[in-house]
Amino acid sequence: MSKILIVDDSPAQLYSLCKMVESGGHQPIPAESGEKALELAADEHPAVILMDIVMPGMSGYTATRQLHRSNSTQHIPVIFVSSKSGEADRDWGLRQGAREYVTKPVNRDDLLKAISAAIAA
Repeated sequence: MSKILIVDDSPAQLYSLCKMVESGGHQPIPAESGEKALELAADEHPAVILMDIVMPGMSGYTATRQLHRSNSTQHIPVIFVSSKSGEADRDWGLRQGAREYVTKPVNRDDLLKAISAAIAA
């Protein structure tokens, strides 16, 4: 069982993603903001971070860049989980350091495959 940090400002999305992660045998760690994600990533050392992009305050892009600048969190793979579904959005997300990009509405099997691939890499 791996710890998976899930970052989303929508309580409904956060709940849904936590349930998907649990169904895959992982331990979800919910965070409602990019700022909280930075704090929890440093404290909990998750195996993977699922990161929303569009959030009030710190965006997922900014949070991911900050995670990759810190020695204690730069090794943690980030998977963007976003409603931004354009090819340019995906390319930009991967350029920001994400390992994978999953679009909403999230397909449970696709998400669990992305998590497994990120853990194995």
